[in-house]
Amino acid sequence: MTRESIEALLDASRLAGLETTDGGRILAKVASPNAKGTAYRTALVEIDGDRLLPLTRGDASIGAVAAAEDGITYFTAQRVGEDGTEADDAQLWALPPRGEARELAARPGGFGALHLAGGHLVAELEVHSQARDEPEHARLTKQREEAKVTAALHDGFPTRRWDHDLGPSRPVLALAALPADLSWAEATADAGSKGPADTGSTGSADSDGDTSEDSPHTQVLHFRHVTMPPGRLEDWTVDRDGARALVAMADSRGELLGPPDLYLIDLLGAQPPRLLREATAELEFGPGEFSPDGTRALIGRHRTWTQEASLSATSEILDLASGHSTPVWPELDHWVAPVWLDDTTLIATSDDHGRGAVWIGGVEDRAPRRLAGGPEQELDFSAASVARAAVIATASGISVAPYPVRIDPATGEVHELPNPADAVAQVGTLTEVTATAEDGTALRAWLRLPEGEGPHPLVVFAHGGPWGSWNAWTYRWNPGPFAAAGYAVLLPDPAISTGYGQAMIDRGQHELGGAPFTDIMALTDATVGREDIDAERTAFAGGSYGGYMANWVAGHTGDRFRCIVTHASLWDTETMGHTTDNAGWDRPMRKQNSRYDPKGSVADIVVPMLVIHGDKDYRVPIAQGHALWYDLHEFSATPRDADGRTRHRFLYFPDEGHWIQGRGNAQVWYETFLAFLDEHVRGGSWERPATLG
Repeated sequence: MTRESIEALLDASRLAGLETTDGGRILAKVASPNAKGTAYRTALVEIDGDRLLPLTRGDASIGAVAAAEDGITYFTAQRVGEDGTEADDAQLWALPPRGEARELAARPGGFGALHLAGGHLVAELEVHSQARDEPEHARLTKQREEAKVTAALHDGFPTRRWDHDLGPSRPVLALAALPADLSWAEATADAGSKGPADTGSTGSADSDGDTSEDSPHTQVLHFRHVTMPPGRLEDWTVDRDGARALVAMADSRGELLGPPDLYLIDLLGAQPPRLLREATAELEFGPGEFSPDGTRALIGRHRTWTQEASLSATSEILDLASGHSTPVWPELDHWVAPVWLDDTTLIATSDDHGRGAVWIGGVEDRAPRRLAGGPEQELDFSAASVARAAVIATASGISVAPYPVRIDPATGEVHELPNPADAVAQVGTLTEVTATAEDGTALRAWLRLPEGEGPHPLVVFAHGGPWGSWNAWTYRWNPGPFAAAGYAVLLPDPAISTGYGQAMIDRGQHELGGAPFTDIMALTDATVGREDIDAERTAFAGGSYGGYMANWVAGHTGDRFRCIVTHASLWDTETMGHTTDNAGWDRPMRKQNSRYDPKGSVADIVVPMLVIHGDKDYRVPIAQGHALWYDLHEFSATPRDADGRTRHRFLYFPDEGHWIQGRGNAQVWYETFLAFLDEHVRGGSWERPATLG
């Protein structure tokens, strides 16, 4: 049953995002295993009333999407050749309401995010650092390729991000005017173009892979680079006229490493970039939506994590003429990223006591009202947008796979929309556990129970972040396969968890191994006190910050847990700060390193650990996994097996990053994790599968 549960989870089609228009179009991105079952491909489906209209098919995976009110859909995809392989760079395509998709543009480096406004298509492009326009970019890129050079010369921080290298190109915004009529789309069939998408009316959904000069794919759109401020583009939004953009530009200067400055830029080129907010060591700002009338914009205001202050997030409404800003809902003690319902009303979602909430309020209100969600239900809501004056969002829960919903802004009534993705069957039941922290704070956790009366073995999952919450569905740390295997899964929200107010963040921000640890242990104590839980058969696991916590638990709980699983974990917090791509880690941790570094307690680790790490993880670099693996061999007190060999294990992924995303690798992750639990918690035996060599 366990293998079937893992395969059902990983083979299910997934709702990967929603794209909406003001006029009411709703497009869903759906990720499913490809024909070989080795990777995931993304397709587009339009939700039209009670119908699902597939827009794309074939092996090409859809990237960025921009939907037009007239029914045309712009998207990026990599052309698939006759040998089944994708082109190196994504091309830009347009799909009319009837007919096949046509390629509009192709370029070295492909296309990033798209935004449609005011008769223009705005695209994020990766451009050779010395290029001033597209022809020069193509020439310099070709020159670099012909010279067989892959090196990049940096003058700022960071040099890489999450799982990919930065440079030698730089991201810029570029603008292209859209055709004045549909003749280019209606003539698609006559042109003989075959793309990665079609509506099924004519031709094949697959590309012919022809990129020669004789190819029928002609350059329809021509992009002009926008004058960018100094720094590296981090985030951007565009107004409804397609004339202006808010951009966050990361720029190292003085003692500051890559903080984002906020600029207003003129996409039409009439005015130079205007600095709106300059980042400091304590404050950073990010772009939000422009108001419908274009006079104001939402911006994010983030107090950075320092040795003295905790991370916090608020929003402001910025008057674009005066530069003056006012706080959004200053009495709401939740982190939100609002969007405009209309010129006087805002909508936002947030984590909310292990669930999610949708909020609505006026621009001058001190606090909003909860429109939907909240502590009395089990759903989280995310990615809210507005389409035809209704709120469109993704709903999910610990035991509920994501699906699209429409929320009435007047009544708060939540309507399920047709779901283009699969619901994933779940076994067992979901309940809650409560406890009281050492400082008197009320604590809570989800407990996923398997079928049967028990007592059940228990595995405790520590969430990552550390700013996060167990409140929504996940495909990576899903408790379903563990419940199917007979394990109860505890999902605690300790100090630094979101959705409980700023005080919950502040409790643990400056003691990563303090209050969060004792909170988790209090919830674990409450859980093992239940009659349906076997207190003698328990394990602990976590990834990222949760992996830090797993390492901390390993060195501070003796043999309380029979084994520990640690994924993408922080082991040496000092060297972590010098090697991660996250410039915000080192300085606030300098006072904590001597007290809350897991490495310092390696001699007290007595139970077996499964270490999991991906080589392309630049957020928690692979060096952390290697150092942990060495130290477990050299310094831990874990007894050896009967043959004198280590009982620890290291599951290494050479081609994965912070998250294990490949279809086959994800299955190995779940199977190895569960096999390690079965061996040490239940006393079972395990044979190495042939897939692991």
